[in-house]
Amino acid sequence: MVQKILKFWLFLLSCLVTPFIMLQALRKRKQLPPIKNHHLLVSATELARRIRTKEVTSEEVVKAYIERCEDVNPILNAIVETRYEAAIQEARKVDEFLAGTTETVEELARTKPLLGVPMTVKESIAVQGLSHTVGVKKKVPIRADEDADVVTKIREAGAIILLVSNTPELCLAWETSNLVTGSTWNPYDTNRTSGGSSGGEAALLGSAGSVVSLSSDIAGSARFPAMCCGVFGHKPTANSVSSMGHNPTSTDKNWNNYFSIGTMTRYADDLDLIMRIISHSGDVSRRFEQTVSLKNMKFYYLEECCGVTCSISRDMKEPIHKLRMHLETTYGTKVQKVREKIFNNEYFKSLGVSCRIFLEILKFIFRVSPYSLSIIAYGFTKWLYSKFPKSYCNNMADKMASLKKQFEDVLGDNGVLIYPSFITPAHYRYQMYPRIANYTYMMLYNVLGFPVTQCPMGLNRQGLPVGLQIIANPGNDHLTIAMAKEIQNAFGGWQQPPATEITV
Repeated sequence: MVQKILKFWLFLLSCLVTPFIMLQALRKRKQLPPIKNHHLLVSATELARRIRTKEVTSEEVVKAYIERCEDVNPILNAIVETRYEAAIQEARKVDEFLAGTTETVEELARTKPLLGVPMTVKESIAVQGLSHTVGVKKKVPIRADEDADVVTKIREAGAIILLVSNTPELCLAWETSNLVTGSTWNPYDTNRTSGGSSGGEAALLGSAGSVVSLSSDIAGSARFPAMCCGVFGHKPTANSVSSMGHNPTSTDKNWNNYFSIGTMTRYADDLDLIMRIISHSGDVSRRFEQTVSLKNMKFYYLEECCGVTCSISRDMKEPIHKLRMHLETTYGTKVQKVREKIFNNEYFKSLGVSCRIFLEILKFIFRVSPYSLSIIAYGFTKWLYSKFPKSYCNNMADKMASLKKQFEDVLGDNGVLIYPSFITPAHYRYQMYPRIANYTYMMLYNVLGFPVTQCPMGLNRQGLPVGLQIIANPGNDHLTIAMAKEIQNAFGGWQQPPATEITV
């Protein structure tokens, strides 16, 4: 009954607002400047190797990325605050260190695998001295007093942080817009959203303004923008990466079961490199050292997700079909279809809200609310959820436990599930609201705690990125990332947005 009511109201909302949302398509698209530097078209793994072997200086690479960020940000609006001068100084120190060190290239690769490589970080992840406000309108902006645990780890690995990037208010939306920095746009179509809540990172990665990043994911917050902007996004196994230093956080005992700090990268080759650095789970880290043989793996797929309000589009089904055909042809294996029992995920636990939401909705309509629409919508959802009977919530918990057991039994330690990232490619601003139930495609795996990698699968007929998710049982991040590398090799991975192609 609850599902039917939800579908009815979301269908009604879609009918009312979609004509107005689609007016955004009439705006003239902006074109990104061409890529000027060949260093921008190399993976972080390869950049680190070239810096270690002195084929290129860290200063050259850092300046190339700074220049690219300055070129694209006026169009994308992805950056909250930069530390460019400090980054250049750090790069010079790296070059000076390399000129005088007696450590071998092999030793450096082991102790400082990201030495001299520039990185970008989602603003919700603390970088000492930089903005940590996360889109909240305040008289005195919040600045991070110290680095988040994951930032400390990447600094120790030699990475150089360039900036912090835009998020929706308190990361509570699947599009990136707030009342402080404004909206971040998609590099493939500047009339569309870059996704959220890691939309600033995704826009920079997709436009070649970044090569690797730190992001976070509680309901597809890294994977959805990664899909929108044509890059890789990895949500790790629950509790395998420290979340200390993230804003917002929660005192809920289940927080770290559902919330993860992970990574988004332009190249699949960098996923396991970053995960080895930031993971605090020895078991997960050691598995990245294993050689994965796809010939010995089991493959499953599913195209539809129960409980959503719209069917998946042809654009999002085609990548699954292409990957199935590739695996069956290349490895002589059978990609089997799995069937799920009906489930529904309505789990949102983070910040508390009150019934003031109705007043805030009115204030937002008259443009006097200090809150963005996304946080007001979250408040309404939270309030609505609180009205469900306890028996309904317990029933949902039982269904999720049963579903987790089914997946664990089917996938084992050598199986992966091929699954849609979403029902369509990147959409227009505010279009997330009538589609809110469809994010089940992503948030389900936060609830289950499974590792998931979103993989780009090229562009559709309108030039928008499409992708799919690869899911494995907990602790098997190395399997989803091995699949990401296979997908990149077979289908090309990240593709340059319009007007950025050059001959290298």
